[in-house]
Formats: sequence, C-alpha cells, structure tokens
Amino acid sequence: MRANTTIEIGTGMFVVLGFAALFFLTTQLPGSGVKLGGAKSGYHITAAFDNIGDLKVGSPVTIAGVRVGDVSQIRFDPKSFKAVVSMRIDKQYNQIPDDSFAVIQTQGLLGGKYIGFSPGGSDTNLKDGSRVEQTQSAIVLESLINKLFASFADKSGSNSGGNDSQQQGTKK
Repeated sequence: MRANTTIEIGTGMFVVLGFAALFFLTTQLPGSGVKLGGAKSGYHITAAFDNIGDLKVGSPVTIAGVRVGDVSQIRFDPKSFKAVVSMRIDKQYNQIPDDSFAVIQTQGLLGGKYIGFSPGGSDTNLKDGSRVEQTQSAIVLESLINKLFASFADKSGSNSGGNDSQQQGTKK
C-alpha cells in the first residue's frame, strides 16, 4: 500500500512540474504579451510601414544581428493607411543615428518577422519619442509566388497565342 502512495505522489509531482514548465515557456514566447520579471527600461521609438507581414508584439529589434530591443505595440493609422510599430530600445543602445533605416526581415525561410536596423551616418541620435522615417516593409512570400506564377502565365499565354495566329496564317 505504501509503495502505491509513493508512486502516486511522484507521478503527481511530475505532472505539476510539467505544467509549471509549460506555463513558463508559453509566457516567454515572443508575442505572448506576458513576461515574467519586471518591465525593461529603455526608450520608445516608432516607424510606419506599408506592410508588416506577421510581425508581432514582442518580436526582436536588431542591429547587425544583435538584439537591441523589441516591438512593444502595433497599431493602424487611418490617416496614412500604414501600420505604426512602436519599439522599445534598451537604454544602453542610445547611439543609434536618427537617419537609420528600419527593415522588417524574416528569421530563416519561413520564420517569424523581426525589425532590423541599418545605421545611418547622422550626428544626432534617436531618442524617446523619435520616429524612424526610412522604412522598408515586409516581403510577403505569398505575393512573390503570385507574381512568379502571373509572369509564367503571361509568358505562356503570349507564346501560345502567337503560335496559333502564325499557324492559322500558314494554313490560309
């Protein structure tokens, strides 16, 4: 009887630890909106993009591959019809030139989106409340594939149409 109780307690502890680990991992995912630990300090900047793809709150902001912050908010501007992305930049990265270029990039072939900065050459730096003026939107894989198929359809349509008229002209 005592052995069964020990096994049941061990199994219960294992299940509880599994759920605790699962909860911890889900709160640490980018875009989950919940982070364990206090709020990180830094300054906030914004950038407007025509298309953000599947960029999410919590996605990384990088310079030269080094994470310097994260996406803190995404909203739609009804006046410019653009997505406005707010980013929190860690306070130690306060030397980013204000003419830097923000690009939405993809992690791997089908990975998540993140914002990559290409530093400019200005003597003035971004500060709290600054807006990045130079941006490049996300490249959406589906639109590239649609353009590729459309170009193939145009080429095959024009080739077969031209051949039919030539063949009909020789038969006359």
